[in-house]
Amino acid sequence: MVKRFVAFALLLLTTASAAPQQDWIRTGTGLGQEKVRLAVPEFQLAFGATPNSDTLRKVFNDTLWNDLENAGIFDMVSKSFYPLSQPAQPAAVVLDAWSNPPASAGMLAFGNLGVSNDQLTVKGWLYDVKNAASPQVLGKQYSEAATPENARRIAHRFADEIIFRLGGGLPGIAESRIFFISNRSGHKEVWAMDYDGAGQQQLTRLGSIALSPRVSPDGSRVAFTSFAGSSVELAMYSMELGRLVSFPRYGGTNASPAWSPDGTKLAFSSSMRGDPEIFVAEASGASPKRLTAYKGPDISPVFNPKSGAQIAFVSGRTGLPQIYVMDADGANVQRLTDGGYAVSPSWSPNGQFLAFSWNRNYGPGAPGGQDIYIMDVATRQWVQLTRAGNNDSPSWSPDGRHIVFQANRKGGQQIWSMLADGSQQRPLTASGSNTQPNWSWK
Repeated sequence: MVKRFVAFALLLLTTASAAPQQDWIRTGTGLGQEKVRLAVPEFQLAFGATPNSDTLRKVFNDTLWNDLENAGIFDMVSKSFYPLSQPAQPAAVVLDAWSNPPASAGMLAFGNLGVSNDQLTVKGWLYDVKNAASPQVLGKQYSEAATPENARRIAHRFADEIIFRLGGGLPGIAESRIFFISNRSGHKEVWAMDYDGAGQQQLTRLGSIALSPRVSPDGSRVAFTSFAGSSVELAMYSMELGRLVSFPRYGGTNASPAWSPDGTKLAFSSSMRGDPEIFVAEASGASPKRLTAYKGPDISPVFNPKSGAQIAFVSGRTGLPQIYVMDADGANVQRLTDGGYAVSPSWSPNGQFLAFSWNRNYGPGAPGGQDIYIMDVATRQWVQLTRAGNNDSPSWSPDGRHIVFQANRKGGQQIWSMLADGSQQRPLTASGSNTQPNWSWK
């Protein structure tokens, strides 16, 4: 009985201490605000019934719902609570029917679409159903060629408009992309996909090994580590040209590139002078400058995206790898993690947090595994986000509300996404082995 009481007391203490930790993360990532109760009836076909109009309508409606549900800032009203009459245009909106039970919505997104002359036209509105005097918050019209890809694109744009207005002025991420490594072609190549896992496409075709892709802030280039030559070097892929472009070779082993927030510099790890150290070069690769000079490997640099004034990195100078931070010129080096095996730092867009992979009880037979953690850099507070499988390579979304990472939970390495508080974890890939995701800057 005494043992049970002690165990129960420890459980209560653990739960009580975890809640405040989660609160500071939710507040810092914009997930701590009260969720808006949002109703999104399906957009109706207003005109132009064509052989593919039903397909376009389904693609649009499914994408819009998923974008808003994944945002993490809405309480989506179940469609079973909707009134029988669902509006396709403002004149058909009955505010009380949506603001009162059972829907009890605060906001209503609705509209219509049609196809004419191979053009898809979508009209969408956002209403504050509790404001009878002036309910309209947003009204938009979009027109694109009538393809499923454009139906998705329009839904992304409308979702981002809604998220921007109801989510504290932060731009939505529905049109952002994720770059990653996949072996599904038989070799480890750089791939890209939409933020929700759709539209997966292979970028490089080196027939070798590519690692650690990092997209530039303007989205025009992807730097990565290449094993295609006689040595391990940095390589550069142009999204505009759809091919590799020239980049200097330094000799030694060169890996883990990272862009400065203004896109003018690249940090990377290189053994060009012996021990693997952190270097910074111009975006063209010119004028590499060494920042660290310690015995033991220094790898995986990442700039503070808010200021560009700090670089987080991994070092083995004390034995097992740990997370460090330093000024962008190499000064003021500080260790952040206090033991275990810590790798893969990723800085949040607001410069407040670091996400990283950490095995706090590293060693044969040790309990626990490799999980994703978040640390407040100023206070050194941290919280564990994942608790299943082995998890690595976290990367923040541009709005700071989501994290993408790799995990081996179902028999192979796949890319997963979650909210920055660890909730809503879901896989984005399923074919082959997929690792080292990197979320675009916008």
